[in-house]
Amino acid sequence: MTEQQILGDLYEETVRYVRQHNQVDEPTARVQVREAVRYLTLVSAHRDELSGLFLPVEQAIDEVWHYLILQTREYVDLCENRLPGGYFIHHRSISYDDYGQQQPSREAMIEQFLRWIPFYSRRFGEFDADGGRWWTMVRFLHEEMGYSLSEISSLAPADAPTGS
Repeated sequence: MTEQQILGDLYEETVRYVRQHNQVDEPTARVQVREAVRYLTLVSAHRDELSGLFLPVEQAIDEVWHYLILQTREYVDLCENRLPGGYFIHHRSISYDDYGQQQPSREAMIEQFLRWIPFYSRRFGEFDADGGRWWTMVRFLHEEMGYSLSEISSLAPADAPTGS
């Protein structure tokens, strides 16, 4: 399902809000809404693996989620009837500093940031330049470390079997 199908009547309203609130053009607003819905889809579909982890997207995507939460009836319907997991996705704000203090190690924090990538790639295909920039680790790996979006999209979980 596309983000338009998942959000239904709320889609165009959300795009208008994002354009104004995030001060972006319409194509960028649509990408931000798409990536927010993809984030919620992943949390819903992979509750055991991803629920409760630090939000791995940029603030602009979190702002889309905040807007959706404020549409209380529609948000409940979205979570319980339109997303694959069928349960209410709660939001809890936490800063990067607070998150870092809760983690046992830097390695554990990095693993959790990277954990999202294979789930995303399997469900939605490779990251594209428009969408990848809104996922914190993808943006870092691409812009700061020089990995291609294709290389990032092909990352496997640390415990995945390797080919011989």
